Amino acid sequence: APPEAAGRRLAQLLAGRSGPVNGGGRRGSAPDLTELLPQWLAAAARHGYRSPAALVPALLDAARARTDLRPQALALAGTRGLWLARMNPDWRFALRGGSGGAGELPAVTDRAAVERLWQEGLFAERVALLGAVRAHEAAAAPRLLTTTWATERAEDRLMFLDSLRVGLSGDDEPFLEAALGDRSRNVRSTVAELLSALPTSALAGRMAERALACVGPEGVTPPAECDAGMLRDGVVKRPPAGRGERAWWLGQLVEAAPLSCWRERFGGLGPAEIVALPVAVGDGWTEELHAAWCRAAVRQRDAPWSRALLGPASAPPAAGPGTASLAERAKLLETLPHAERAEWVAEFIRAHGLSEAFQLLGVCVVPWAGALGRAVVDALDTARDAGSYPWSFSGVMGLAERCLDPAEASRLEALTTAAEDLPDAAPGAAAYWAEAFQRLVSTLRLRATMLAELTPA
Repeated sequence: APPEAAGRRLAQLLAGRSGPVNGGGRRGSAPDLTELLPQWLAAAARHGYRSPAALVPALLDAARARTDLRPQALALAGTRGLWLARMNPDWRFALRGGSGGAGELPAVTDRAAVERLWQEGLFAERVALLGAVRAHEAAAAPRLLTTTWATERAEDRLMFLDSLRVGLSGDDEPFLEAALGDRSRNVRSTVAELLSALPTSALAGRMAERALACVGPEGVTPPAECDAGMLRDGVVKRPPAGRGERAWWLGQLVEAAPLSCWRERFGGLGPAEIVALPVAVGDGWTEELHAAWCRAAVRQRDAPWSRALLGPASAPPAAGPGTASLAERAKLLETLPHAERAEWVAEFIRAHGLSEAFQLLGVCVVPWAGALGRAVVDALDTARDAGSYPWSFSGVMGLAERCLDPAEASRLEALTTAAEDLPDAAPGAAAYWAEAFQRLVSTLRLRATMLAELTPA
């Protein structure tokens, strides 16, 4: 169990006793405790704690209400949580919720026990077991899957495939190649996605051959049909509403082709040079091609291609080399090292402010690096000086409460004092901003206290 003070804090967080909400929907200056619960759970997991018995029911209720809490909440609840879940239909999600409700697993070296649990265990136990086997000996996971694959439900096969994403390697290819013939289209698509993340796989080679036939320095010629081979390799024939068939097929081929194949096709050029080429501009295929390269860079975790497709953070988003979509940019950023990611987002905020930064901030490691935290605070301070109300930036302010380094609290003190409204400011804006910064500072200090309470004596 966690230290006594930490246990009391967990009870407070589960009760959700945040400060009273003022009239007009204002949150006041008190921290929002419910938003600190995920951080408490993550820190408790790092220490390997188990929940005090009296709090397990409330923990299961919290996990029922918020799916984002489930993995860590169920891990904290442990075997007692699994036992209670069998008694209460409201908590049955824990029995199929992944490793958190799995209880104690056998030693992965005990083959008989592993085989018995794999054949007879609850779904949550089997998912956890597969993950443990994968972590111990990656190649053993597909071997275990093979023993029951033909009899598993399609939705379960999808969940099991997710376990292979960790430690994915060429050793998984024989199992995945065989699974391309699965009776479920969703399973086939997921299998193809996994294989295309292996640049040396046979599927990646087939996709490269198809993509190279469509794209080159001379322009873009999308496929004229979706043949049986493409279908088997995971290409979805029918496009979504509003998408042309050939553009849809082209995007899937380029997305699944190894990015390494383009250097030779474009005469030895690197990613940034290839992306900058006016390929297919006249034919209108540029956006489709670049979007597919973005998806490929994310799937293959290719940092050089991600950098090329992101372009300079200071450039206007609509003028970027790869995509103007903030969601896609966030995915590209996730392939970069943490420090580089934080610096890119900090530069983006310095150049463009906070209005389009929310999704980008969401992929930065917590607590935010110093330069990123300063960029966010400076941008909030600038927004305050502009005279608008703080709730226009409530999303970013909420992120700052959860993600700023608690050590920043002292530096923010100067912003907590209400000043007089500027001549062009919205009525009362200065007081509202002071209240928002007071809440930010008090939340940062509470986070520091919370983490200290969890530290073993």
